Amino acid sequence: MERLGSKDEVRQAVGEARREGKRVALVPTMGALHDGHLSLVEAARERSDLVVISVFVNPTQFGPGEDFEAYPRDLQRDMDLLYAEGVDIVFTPTPEVMYAPDAQVTVDPGLLGSVLEGASRPKHFAGVCTVVAKLFSIVGPDLAFFGEKDFQQLGIVKRMVLDLDLPVKVVGCPTVRECDGLAMSSRNAYLSGDEREAATVLYRALCRAEKLALGREGDARVLQEAMREVIDAESLAEVDYAIVADETTLQPLERLGAGRARALVAVRIGSTRLIDNLALEVV
Repeated sequence: MERLGSKDEVRQAVGEARREGKRVALVPTMGALHDGHLSLVEAARERSDLVVISVFVNPTQFGPGEDFEAYPRDLQRDMDLLYAEGVDIVFTPTPEVMYAPDAQVTVDPGLLGSVLEGASRPKHFAGVCTVVAKLFSIVGPDLAFFGEKDFQQLGIVKRMVLDLDLPVKVVGCPTVRECDGLAMSSRNAYLSGDEREAATVLYRALCRAEKLALGREGDARVLQEAMREVIDAESLAEVDYAIVADETTLQPLERLGAGRARALVAVRIGSTRLIDNLALEVV
């Protein structure tokens, strides 16, 4: 496994692999790796010949007052995990490597980036799209792997690839959960014992919506109210949004129908903001 810190080093290493006819996969991460990330690595290994992991806490996707400085970092632990997974290249750039001091151009995430997380975290998805576009340019992967836990991010990256004609296939992978249903996230490390127990309310709320949908409840407002009731019953939880939306447009639905729907929630547990989602199927 190689750890590379410069763009030119990565381009050279990937170029050599391509000359050998190898298929290249990229898994972008911000480090603080957990089993959710490692499931992406495993999927990448199964479908490619050269696996590149980026570990970069991207400052441009954090807004004022967010947790950029406090975001968990443990590069040595990450490297040990990636070595055990058989990763080929770990790209660990600094902000100075990724961004010129006078950088001005960003990638606009469009309408998909203006709702849900985009409404709560202005400019967040512009930062995500810009850094992902740069990583695609540096690595030039055939495949890129993202988790469905960040469902809106996954949809926006797919849309960016489509609209900008980027030569990479974006692969979404299922959310990996703890035994009690909590979606794995690097931010779970912020939670105290009581907060960790309270955080299961996100998945419980989503499961409540799923159960109603499977029981042929088609009114999205009923499902949303049910999710809010579950969350409001948890004293340590404060809901940001609990919505049933179209999977493609992320626009709120009035009723579940023939199209694919998804329940999405964002909840603050203490000072930690967590997100989760679940597909809803009408039987």
